[in-house]
Amino acid sequence: MAQYAVLIYANDSAHAPEATAADTESCDEHADELAAAESMVMAYALTPRDMATSLRAGSTTDGPFLDAHEVVAGFYVIEAPDLDAALAIARTNPVLREGGGVEVRPVHSGGTVQRASEQQTM
Repeated sequence: MAQYAVLIYANDSAHAPEATAADTESCDEHADELAAAESMVMAYALTPRDMATSLRAGSTTDGPFLDAHEVVAGFYVIEAPDLDAALAIARTNPVLREGGGVEVRPVHSGGTVQRASEQQTM
C-alpha cells in the first residue's frame, strides 16, 4: 500500500514542553483515530517555532527557517490505497477546523534507519 506524508501547518505547534493534555487533546484524539483505523505508520509533533534553530551556509539563527504566518507543526505518515483515499484521511485532521492546513505528499522512499549499535544487540 502506498504511503503519504501529511504535513500539518498551523500558527504554531500545540506541543510546547509545558503543554497540557487539554492543549493537545484534538491532536491526540486524531492520532488515536488513525491508529485505530490502522492508517497511521508514524507521527511526530514538533515543538513551537521559537525553539527552532535554522542553518544556512555560513550562518546559524534562532527561529524557523522562514518567517511565515504558518509553520510546520508536525507530520505523520499514513498508508492508503491511493491519493484520493489519503486526501480523505487527511481531511479529518482537526487543524483544518482550527484554521490551519495540511499538505499531502506521496512518500518516495525511506523508512526507519536501524543503527549499527541496535543491530549488534539483536
